[in-house]
Amino acid sequence: MKNAETPVIKVVLYGAMSSLGSALMAELLRRQHEVIAILDDLTALAPRPGLRTKTGDLFDPERVKQSVAGASAVVCLLNAPGLPMNSEHVERTLIPGPVEQVLAVDALIAGMQAVNITRLFLVGDFAMLDEEQADDDLQRHAAEEVLDALKHSTLQWTLINAPYAAPGLGIEHFSQVSTSLEPGLAESLQRLNRVAVGIADELRLNLHVGEHVDFVPAI
Repeated sequence: MKNAETPVIKVVLYGAMSSLGSALMAELLRRQHEVIAILDDLTALAPRPGLRTKTGDLFDPERVKQSVAGASAVVCLLNAPGLPMNSEHVERTLIPGPVEQVLAVDALIAGMQAVNITRLFLVGDFAMLDEEQADDDLQRHAAEEVLDALKHSTLQWTLINAPYAAPGLGIEHFSQVSTSLEPGLAESLQRLNRVAVGIADELRLNLHVGEHVDFVPAI
């Protein structure tokens, strides 16, 4: 049963098959929001109340437009495996590299602007934007290009540094208050859940628009 006092937010999610994607789905569904996961395989996620799946292509502005139409906000996990994409751009099982990430963001911006969907949370390797020198010049250049494209768009965007995540955590892990975990996964679960809660709070309160943020553990 939905809480009548809870405003329903319809969130399109790219990167649902990642650990952070799983944490986000669990948190948003817990808050009784609607989640539309954009996937290559519509059977990849088990049915859940409030969860829908759609096919799409993150590199095609027209497909992005079709996927995000009617949404309240879009969350894109740029460095997630299994992002929906046309195989001519990159192998589907791989995480997109810096060049592919820039192409994806360009398509995302164009598709969202075409249907006047403005709120975007973009999660990726953006920590280097705050560093004077970067170990990976290509990734640094890509991050700067993404930031520049967002600044010249009409979107209300927030850049979020991607947390380190261990594989093996699915939505079932984050949906349970307590669960048995393999050694080493408990810390990752807590860290990812903290980031998911932070993004959900940002979405509800509309915080840090046009800013680059990092969710760090409380000391």
